[in-house]
Amino acid sequence: MKILVTGGAGFLGANLCKRLLEEGHEVAAVDNFITGSPKNIRDLNKYPKFTFIKHNITQPFLSTNRELLTMNQIYHLACPTGVNNLVPLAEEMILTCSFGTRNVLELARKTGTKVLFTSSSEVYGDPQVSPQKEDYTGNVDTTGIRSPYEEGKRFAESLILMYVRKYNVDAKIVRVFNTYGPKMSKKDTRVIPQFLRQALANQPITIHGKGLQTRTHCYVDDLVKGLILVLRKGQKGQVYNVGGEEQITVVNLAKIILKLTSSKSQLKFVERPPHDHQSRQPDLTKIKKLGWKQKISLEQGIRKTIEA
Repeated sequence: MKILVTGGAGFLGANLCKRLLEEGHEVAAVDNFITGSPKNIRDLNKYPKFTFIKHNITQPFLSTNRELLTMNQIYHLACPTGVNNLVPLAEEMILTCSFGTRNVLELARKTGTKVLFTSSSEVYGDPQVSPQKEDYTGNVDTTGIRSPYEEGKRFAESLILMYVRKYNVDAKIVRVFNTYGPKMSKKDTRVIPQFLRQALANQPITIHGKGLQTRTHCYVDDLVKGLILVLRKGQKGQVYNVGGEEQITVVNLAKIILKLTSSKSQLKFVERPPHDHQSRQPDLTKIKKLGWKQKISLEQGIRKTIEA
């Protein structure tokens, strides 16, 4: 199987590429290193079936990369992420989700290629129901600070379903909830990499507010298995949540990381940003019907991340 992974030098993309290569597939990773890193794909070069293409997907593929016409599957993961990037990379987020996604879909339409798009739990905004089912339309702020990412992903979902209905493109959507593991950027401000970075350096662990906001967490290997399962067995035009099942408060997460790292760090409570969401928890009924389940516990996953 020949497989294209956009955003292949990012955290999720690099882990997905590795898994697909281990299965024996030919994998072409596309990235322009806005937030991805050459370090993430360095170990992939040992695989003879791995190819890297430096390309900005907001530009059409076929003008410079004719070999992409032979792909059998596309995993569309490309998009800058991170709360710290919501302002400096807002334009890139919006353009990648719009023009970039359209270019991916045009490639799929012309070649008959199957597509999986990684959307985000951010499309639910600050949810008023929990857990969130795929048919929940969310509680969103279309002009808020998070809107470049949230609304970018929501627009991309709409664009994908248009291509499914109008052009019969075989596309599926996964809404990714909090995921962690090896290859996360050292600059990543998401809660687990930030807490690990602070704990391992014995620096204060900064907690927003009282730390009572809750999240679920999924180790990257489990998430990657979910992506592969949805592309292969999911229904065309359907959306699937993939993520951790058990909620944990931010302050209790910090305590677990302190224990696992044997850190001398102290907890430091700081002002909570107004756009910080109170809770996130996916309803996983649909993905479980395909045979997926979370296998790696939070403590197991954090240990693996520390050791990587």
